[in-house]
Amino acid sequence: MRPAEELRAAVEAYLRSLTLASELGQLEEALRYSFESKGKRVRPVLCLAVVEAAGGDMEQALPAAAALELVHTFSLVHDDLPAMDDDPERRGRPSSHVEFGDGVALLAGDALLVEALRLALSYEDPGIARELVEATLGMIGGQYRDITGDDDDLAELHRLKTGKLFAASVGLGLRVAGVSERNRAHWRGFGAEIGLLFQVVDDILDEDGLASRLPAAEVRRLADDAANRARAELDAIPGDMSVLRELVDGIAFRTA
Repeated sequence: MRPAEELRAAVEAYLRSLTLASELGQLEEALRYSFESKGKRVRPVLCLAVVEAAGGDMEQALPAAAALELVHTFSLVHDDLPAMDDDPERRGRPSSHVEFGDGVALLAGDALLVEALRLALSYEDPGIARELVEATLGMIGGQYRDITGDDDDLAELHRLKTGKLFAASVGLGLRVAGVSERNRAHWRGFGAEIGLLFQVVDDILDEDGLASRLPAAEVRRLADDAANRARAELDAIPGDMSVLRELVDGIAFRTA
């Protein structure tokens, strides 16, 4: 299996090479400003690592992996808008709405989502686009709960807002690799746990969400438990899971 850094480099190269719809005109600049910025690429790298671990072809998975990153970027562009989180900075530079204005940022987010769907629809398997759409709807539903203060059930909010796209990162990888439905259970369990792990660690780093409601030791335990469950799911899957285990460790112990 290729190491995570090599997978990340493949994602970066593919994103730079993307041909966007000519109808977008000069709006393309705003799209590229956001998706070519220095992100961690956790979701697309996870997708590619799943494909390789499941015996699939990484090159065939690049459009699906890029679609995941474009959906994630769309959510960030819209989340940063003054009507949402009103964040002036993203990934070490001005947010899209600060750089281009609110209207252009809104349109850029819309276009990022549609370009993601176009990539997902490039596959013969309609399940790839369907899974991406369902994950995006869940993410949007989670964000709605967040901005309206409907956060009594934080676990469900996190499952929607963050977990859905992580689960889709695994799900799209399984579909590209041709893993049969009957062999997906442990993979799906892994996808759910790594999404939960990412969000709990995010709460710890941002000192909000679960970290604002529970003692620090308990929140850390929740993260450790999710990491251990993710590793246990990988242990139940035949094959080389080393890169996926490294991704779990990297998320569990990240500091930014």
